[in-house]
Amino acid sequence: MKTLLQKGPVVSDGAMATELEKRGVDTDSALWSATAMIDHLDAIAAVHQSYFAAGAQIATTNTYQANVPAFVAAGIPAESARKLTQQAVQVAVQARDAYASQHPDFAGLVAGSIGPYGAYLADGSEYTGAYQKTTAEYQAFHRERLQLVTAAGVDVLALETMPNFAEVQALVQLVTTEFSEQAYWVSFSLKDPATLCDGTSLATAAKWVAAQPNVVAVGVNCTTLENITPAIKTLTSAVSIPVIVYPNSGDEYDPQTKTWRKTDLSHQFDDFVPTWLAAGAKIIGGCCRTTPADIATIHRLVRA
Repeated sequence: MKTLLQKGPVVSDGAMATELEKRGVDTDSALWSATAMIDHLDAIAAVHQSYFAAGAQIATTNTYQANVPAFVAAGIPAESARKLTQQAVQVAVQARDAYASQHPDFAGLVAGSIGPYGAYLADGSEYTGAYQKTTAEYQAFHRERLQLVTAAGVDVLALETMPNFAEVQALVQLVTTEFSEQAYWVSFSLKDPATLCDGTSLATAAKWVAAQPNVVAVGVNCTTLENITPAIKTLTSAVSIPVIVYPNSGDEYDPQTKTWRKTDLSHQFDDFVPTWLAAGAKIIGGCCRTTPADIATIHRLVRA
């Protein structure tokens, strides 16, 4: 990551579930996009390849919702769940290596996605942070999935959509003590541009993260386009490490109907990315509903 950043801002990838659905994969379950790991590994590979072709330098593994208890609850044996989780990493690595073999100047990373405990609950808790566990309980939940994705060969961990500061502290402490050679970034889920979903100050949380070993970036994801610029300003005022942002597409989610609708800001990255770069963002990508076309737009503006 440091080598990539020395050459300028880095482009990350976009949504996985949106692109899987376009390929006929049903993600309407508690496993969400992780459902594809059961019998659609080819579709996952195709999504990764589409983002590299669009200009992404980071492939985020399809493991956000992947954890053994969730698979077991869905009727998948634990040992099979472990293999599926590692296969998701291997698919991303293979897609990266295949693209690099055809583009000698390309340098890309595979980021192992680790979603919050709230994502496992599958009730929208990653957008509220309204859950409480002890440090030991958080670490017990995350330990095996960290073992699986790191052993499978990720370059960096993406501890993402994190709404709960106590969980972040427990998770980062676990990474730094039991996976001490592993680089990672932390990306928060926001209530507003200055506040985590659980009410913690974004500046306070970012400062704590930036002081920990092996962290390569801190930032925000899965929020609105309008929240990004003020969030970047908060982050760059609080920390000196690289800032990462990957917002949603601009579409608006209705939690009652569980559907998305387009807005006037949908996919308007042309209007926002120059401002994010000027504010100090160093890694830019997309989250829910973003597409390879959005990543291509980000890539064009970053290169410009």
